Amino acid sequence: MLDEVHEECGVFGISCNKNAAFDSILGLHALQHRGQESFGIATSNEGKLHSYHFPGQVGSILDDIDEIKKSLPGDYAIGHVRYSTSGSKSGAQPMFGKSYKFGDFAIAHNGNLINVSPIREQLIKQGCVFQSDIDTEVVVRLVETNAKNSFLESFIYTLKQIRGAYSFVAINQEVIIGVRDSAGIRPLVLGKLNGSYVLASETCAFDIVNAEFVREIEPGELVTIDRNGNLTSAFPFSQQKSSFCIFEYVYFSRPDSIMENKSIYDIRKEIGRVLAKESPPTNNVDMIVPIPDSGIPAAIGYATYSKLPMELGIIRNHYIGRTFIQPTAEVRKVRIKLKFNANKHILKDKNIILIDDSIVRGSTLRSIITMLKDAGVKEIHLKISSPPIKYSCFYGIDTPERKDLIAANQSIKEIEASIGVNSLSFLSINGLYQAVKEEKRNNIAPQYCDACFTGDYPIGYN
Repeated sequence: MLDEVHEECGVFGISCNKNAAFDSILGLHALQHRGQESFGIATSNEGKLHSYHFPGQVGSILDDIDEIKKSLPGDYAIGHVRYSTSGSKSGAQPMFGKSYKFGDFAIAHNGNLINVSPIREQLIKQGCVFQSDIDTEVVVRLVETNAKNSFLESFIYTLKQIRGAYSFVAINQEVIIGVRDSAGIRPLVLGKLNGSYVLASETCAFDIVNAEFVREIEPGELVTIDRNGNLTSAFPFSQQKSSFCIFEYVYFSRPDSIMENKSIYDIRKEIGRVLAKESPPTNNVDMIVPIPDSGIPAAIGYATYSKLPMELGIIRNHYIGRTFIQPTAEVRKVRIKLKFNANKHILKDKNIILIDDSIVRGSTLRSIITMLKDAGVKEIHLKISSPPIKYSCFYGIDTPERKDLIAANQSIKEIEASIGVNSLSFLSINGLYQAVKEEKRNNIAPQYCDACFTGDYPIGYN
């Protein structure tokens, strides 16, 4: 994806493991695609919590790994990679709190809470001092100030006060907690490593530490892992219909991850196959060209079904991070030029089908189209492996306001003219549902959260 939709965050947790800090670093490295602004780790050791926060990417500290491990003793840890989906860029996670009843704790969060403003205002009236404007700190202050006797009781009580889409990992001296919102919009999975339990946003974080995938944390489920390594499951919140974010299949999850017992890679190839069935190539097309890396699996599926060759007509420089995550439009514009280059040798005088996963604003995609035309491409037929994004997300993905979403404000013909392609086609909403193994979308009770495409929000946000 080239347009400026901002990703969520990623969380990781591990218990009863003498390499907890090191494995957390590795796990966060595997989750780096979910946030590149900062990362942090908290460990628990002999009744004390220790922390490390860094304003950058995980790989940049690997040369100093031994010193960082020394600063993070303990066999329990949680970690977080961050993109600022709510609030300013201040407030690295995990965030720390202190209770006079049960001591220090730390919390990390993936998602977005939608009713925290009035809670924050009330806490300020009660004398709470906030260090940031991110929603996770509201949770921390609520845990600190309620009258429950244990961290677990206080955390559950706090989560009953909030609404939104979330996966949390939390830690104190006695326990690690993992919890998922009742609609299951944000992902959280459970693994096992040599007898220790592991929590992560995606299964790709298990692979890097050689952990075994056990299962997904269920919507509304809260798991605790105690000092003896015992795992307890509970469902303390009001249950509602499962509404997992369908955009995880389209883009957010790494292709080697498993979600809902389905391979992300296989689903994306199937998305491409359905796209080819719905929007077949014209007779004069020479090749399929994916926009790397997000367009590649769908392009493989499209090429296989249409029996056309797929070529790497765009070469990506992998030393540049995911462009859309960069914080400013100016930086993104420069980094696009550094990130992609046209493979002129195979593109000159060709008619191509260009495949990407989505269009948001359309601004950065125009730069790619211009680059391809400068390389000598005659015709560009753009195929998008998702429906048009017409609505903002309020559940942890920083999509722009609706007025800035190109598909919400222009027809397909207008978008074609605006970005400079010969034709444009989107995957249908039912086609997307078919690709994720549903017969079609249930319009009365949708099987997934697809609000960015349909405006059908599973959790009220007003």
